[in-house]
Amino acid sequence: MTSTPNAHQMGRVLLCSANSNWCVNFLRSRFPSPYLSHPLSSFTLPLRRLHSLSILLGAEKLISDQRINCKLAEARKKNFKPLAMEGSKAGSVKELPLGIDVTTEEEYTLQSKLLKEFTSISSIDKAWIFKSDSGINSQALFSISQANLLANKRRKFILSGQISKESNASVNFQWAPFPVEMTGASIIVPSPSGAKLLVVRNSENESPSQIEIWGPSQLEKEFHVPQSIHGSIYTDGWFEGISWNHNETIIAYVAEEPSPTKPTFGNLGYKKGDGTDKDMNSWKGQGDWEEDWGETYAGKRQPALFVIDINSGEVRAVKGIEKSLSVGQVVWAPSVEGSHRYLVFVGWSPDKRKLGIKYCYNRSCALYSVRAPSFESEANTHDLKDGSTEDMPVVNLTQSISSAFFPRFSPDGKFLVFLSAKSSVDSGAHSSTNSLHKIEWPLDGKVSSSVKIVDVIPVVLSAEDGFFPGLYCSSFLSNPWLSDGRTMILSSAWGSRQVILSVNVLSAEVLRISPVDSDSSWNVLTLDGDNVVAVSSSPVDIPEVKYGYLVDKATKNAVWNWLNVSSPIFRSSEKVRSLLSTLQFSILKIPVKDVSDSRTKGAKKPFEAIFVSSKTKRNDGFDPLIVVLHGGPHSVSLSSFSKPLAFLSSIGYNLLIVNYRGSLGFGEEALQSLPGKVGSQDVNDVLTAIDHVIEAGHASPSKITVLGGSHGGFLTTHLIGQAPDKFAAAAVRNPVCNLALMVGTTDIPDWCYVETYGSEGKKIFTEAPSAEQLTFFHSKSPISHISKVKAPTIFLLGAQDLRVPVSNGLQYSRALKERGVDVKVILFPNDVHGIERPQSDFESFLNIGVWFKKYCK
Repeated sequence: MTSTPNAHQMGRVLLCSANSNWCVNFLRSRFPSPYLSHPLSSFTLPLRRLHSLSILLGAEKLISDQRINCKLAEARKKNFKPLAMEGSKAGSVKELPLGIDVTTEEEYTLQSKLLKEFTSISSIDKAWIFKSDSGINSQALFSISQANLLANKRRKFILSGQISKESNASVNFQWAPFPVEMTGASIIVPSPSGAKLLVVRNSENESPSQIEIWGPSQLEKEFHVPQSIHGSIYTDGWFEGISWNHNETIIAYVAEEPSPTKPTFGNLGYKKGDGTDKDMNSWKGQGDWEEDWGETYAGKRQPALFVIDINSGEVRAVKGIEKSLSVGQVVWAPSVEGSHRYLVFVGWSPDKRKLGIKYCYNRSCALYSVRAPSFESEANTHDLKDGSTEDMPVVNLTQSISSAFFPRFSPDGKFLVFLSAKSSVDSGAHSSTNSLHKIEWPLDGKVSSSVKIVDVIPVVLSAEDGFFPGLYCSSFLSNPWLSDGRTMILSSAWGSRQVILSVNVLSAEVLRISPVDSDSSWNVLTLDGDNVVAVSSSPVDIPEVKYGYLVDKATKNAVWNWLNVSSPIFRSSEKVRSLLSTLQFSILKIPVKDVSDSRTKGAKKPFEAIFVSSKTKRNDGFDPLIVVLHGGPHSVSLSSFSKPLAFLSSIGYNLLIVNYRGSLGFGEEALQSLPGKVGSQDVNDVLTAIDHVIEAGHASPSKITVLGGSHGGFLTTHLIGQAPDKFAAAAVRNPVCNLALMVGTTDIPDWCYVETYGSEGKKIFTEAPSAEQLTFFHSKSPISHISKVKAPTIFLLGAQDLRVPVSNGLQYSRALKERGVDVKVILFPNDVHGIERPQSDFESFLNIGVWFKKYCK
């Protein structure tokens, strides 16, 4: 980050920090008018925070301007009110009416400098490896991102390297001297051979999507696809599907279907025709409202399938797919000489309406096969066996199973492997234990809906200690295969750890190939032939690149050896490394306090918590404890590196990161024990975990805080209501506080029913809850315990959240303030449920750190 902002950036800093006209007039006198194009009402930061924010952005020089100092003093005298709500107990400071005293301001300054150092650490998004022409060494390509606080975006760049395996005990990565920034790139996808690189640049307005084809040394092709053909190309990781064909001449991809024609009105009323001409005397109407797929898909209509010939630039929509079917995750089927080319894709067909799909694996989906459009170049070079030109029907390949996604063909094209969330769809839980399946692919390429689905890895209900707990995958590699053509390499949650597995899809053998004795988390990045490039990290260890190879692969007792790879990617400051070196972590087994209410074996087994602490004990007692609670509830906190949590550990807090029953990674019985018991079983598990570390002598009962988002916020607000004397302070991010309010406003109302009523909730779900149901929702909600809350609570809320609408957090925070509890609310106008925009994420955890320091010293 640059240390001195330019005039444009400084104008934005001051506008974001001001709440009075003098600031606007002052800036207009100093800078050209284009810098002041934003309306004053769109900026919400309180005036007093101008100094602190300027320090974060390196604008100390501007703040020293005497005229601004005079205006700050003048503003204080006028007793401006902060936009963040402050509760009555905080007390008023007449000389500092914004509630930030000198000590708090100093804490902001110190913590922000450290948080900025953590924020600057890069992340690897994807990686690819290709064999060099010599066939000896390999070429690696890493897609990397880094938070850009000033631009409030993630900076994307690529770093290349050459891999030479010098011996069984040594591997050498020769990195390029500098990374290359991919400015404006939405996604990059190398071709299978590595000879070409696809770069997609999606526009943020109604401009064409830009598709670029790069060769080894230059841009070879550039195509602009107008909105009349399709909208933005999906790069969201779910509907996203970009696939090169075998010859690397055609690319299949998923993009937004063309915008429907909207009605046009003018001086004489409605204008007949398509209304495509631009007339100053007319305007476009809105037309019919269209349902979208909820959170993060606001304004998106329908993902559709397209192919582009990279020689001619011709784009064609794939025909024959039902209009109601949303498509994604497309791959090319194996080509058969003299036959048409086929595509396999995932299709989601809404039942009654589209419900939120982000993180919701309980939406029914299936694999489909469809004929790909033919281009002139193909028609001239292939003598098609059937000679037909008409559209072939789309074939549903997985009619006998309610969920199928992430399709991958084996290297020889003999079978198609896919993941299923059948247990989620059937139970209604938004995420649960996966299963793996395969389909024998016909040699002639002609498939039917009667293909046989073979189970490879079934759902694991309850595993014995140390044994495979089930499959929990969030994604597959684009090429997950070893050279034998039958072994897949993938990452999966295993309790509180992420591990790397090898899966033989013929024998169904599952092996854990990352170190069994490691409590760190391991994630596969890409394959180098039969070797694995991965990342390993822990709550106290910055990620490291690892290179794994199989020792004595010919024997049954073959083991994987993992080498350290020196990498420039995860560079951090000396201060960060020094602070992390003073920390340690362990994974605790927490026995269930009362197993009498547990109906299954899996629900009676201990759950886990990750405990992060200082290596040295304080002379005056214990460091304060932050209890960290994940959302979902069917998610999991992994023992991997988290920049925000590492920051909180480094400013003097121990962390208790609880994977209560219902979390992923522990078997299906433990997971399914929670629906119908939210607000009780999960609350009791967290209290049991807290008591466990107190009784073990690791925490003081007088210095405990709690932090959670989404369902973690539901748990947090339940805890401060049900155990009001246990917590010194709390912090919540987009919390579920009132299910009776949420059920009518969320994009996943069915979630409210399933988690509140259990399996029965899927059957009784309705868009029109009865009075009795609303009463029951209220009784299961944190707001039913609000009269007992004492803990000062900070709320971080995304105004564009469709999953847990902002009304939930605002209602609860206002009710707390009404009862005299200390409250602070920070509202992020442009953020959705995750609050992941760099500036918002930064400000969230800075304020959490300062809030906890204020109330839990």
